[in-house]
Amino acid sequence: MKISHYIFLGFVSILVLFSFTTFVNFSLSNAVTENNAYFTASTNLVRNSSRFQRNVLTMVNGLRGYLLTGERSFVEAYDTSNIENGLILQEMSTMRMDSAQLSMLKEITELNEQWTAEYTDPLKHAKMSASISRHHLDTFNILYREKFTSGHERAIQTALQEKFKQFSAYEYDRRDARKEELAASVVNTNILSLMLISASIVLGLFIIIYVTHKISRRIKVMTDLANSIAGGNYDVTIHDTGSDELSSLGATLNHMTEELSRHISLLKRSNEELDQFAHIVSHDLKAPLRGISNVVSWIEEDHEKELSPKVYEYMELIKGRITRAENLIEGLLSYARADREAIEKEEVVLNNLVREVIDSLPDTSHVTVEIADLPVLHGEKLWLFQIFSNLIGNAIKHNERPDPAVKVYYEDRSDHYEFFIADNGNGIEKHYQKRIFTIFQTLKDRDSFESTGVGLAIVKKIIETKKQHINVVSAPSKGSVFSFTWSKE
Repeated sequence: MKISHYIFLGFVSILVLFSFTTFVNFSLSNAVTENNAYFTASTNLVRNSSRFQRNVLTMVNGLRGYLLTGERSFVEAYDTSNIENGLILQEMSTMRMDSAQLSMLKEITELNEQWTAEYTDPLKHAKMSASISRHHLDTFNILYREKFTSGHERAIQTALQEKFKQFSAYEYDRRDARKEELAASVVNTNILSLMLISASIVLGLFIIIYVTHKISRRIKVMTDLANSIAGGNYDVTIHDTGSDELSSLGATLNHMTEELSRHISLLKRSNEELDQFAHIVSHDLKAPLRGISNVVSWIEEDHEKELSPKVYEYMELIKGRITRAENLIEGLLSYARADREAIEKEEVVLNNLVREVIDSLPDTSHVTVEIADLPVLHGEKLWLFQIFSNLIGNAIKHNERPDPAVKVYYEDRSDHYEFFIADNGNGIEKHYQKRIFTIFQTLKDRDSFESTGVGLAIVKKIIETKKQHINVVSAPSKGSVFSFTWSKE
């Protein structure tokens, strides 16, 4: 299976777990909302029950007060409470209740209707009519003794209030049960949510650790392969038995390694053949050049008196050409060997090295050379000697002023030094400043100035081998400043 599939399945699993957790919490939220609505309705139900019981007591007190005193205010209190109880029963009948509560509410309604129809209302109307005539008063007295002496009215009233107490107690029991159920639901949901979140975290960590281990271990193998290639070992390969993206990358790296090894082998063989060719060509070219030089010397020795001045001039021209050809061959060999010689690094005191360079150059007695306090490097002394020798030598050779001067100094950068070789010579036009670093290129006619055009090309090749930079800033008649960088490592 591909790594992307592992990652995709892992994230889908985590997403499913979090979705299920969200659903569970949403269900709990709905249950809490529903329970809040139930408690609101339950509070109204209990409140109405309490109001009904208070109204019954008000009706009893109002009726008795009216029967004993005849005051109309007692009747009004009775009527108000009676009407309100009717509205309370009507409102309670519309509330959400179970079958037991509906049954109790039905019994309460029947008892209330029986109590008012058989006792309270007849007595109230009889009392109202008692003042009309003696007959009505006698009727009221008979009815009063009949209704109250039997004790049946008291039993109905007590049953009515007892039913309401039972109704309220039943509602409180339901409320407590709902509280316990909701509390248990909250606890269970919290436990389930915690378990799901923990499972999601554990699964996420497992995926991260697994994928990281699976990727990092194999990437390390590929990094080691790349480091081995960078170190020159082109025979290493990766053995990966997987079938994912990294396996494809490993196969590509193996193929790249094989191709590099093949091309490096070809390059080495080509370089060896080129070295052999250069040495053979130099040897084969030098032999006829030496032969020509010997012949010219013999002619001069054997026919010294017979040769005219013009012929001597031609002979000198031939010898100059022979010397130039030999220098060109040596320069070509030096250029070919410039970046392939294995040179050990050593501590180099640059001030001493630059003085050695000046001492090795011909005709420096008339030149003013100013050398700054240069640093001490750990590097390839031979390469540094070649660089300073060519740059300082060119600064002197191409200076036609009567008071030639050369200044050698440097600037310290963060990770490298930058060295400068400045002169007060002829200067170089801008469009020639790149040409001078090309092998065999010179700015003067070789018949008037002896130069192979190899020195700066060798300098540039050495500096580029070190992955550094060389530059020139110059203008005609204003001298030149050659600069190059050198790493501190």
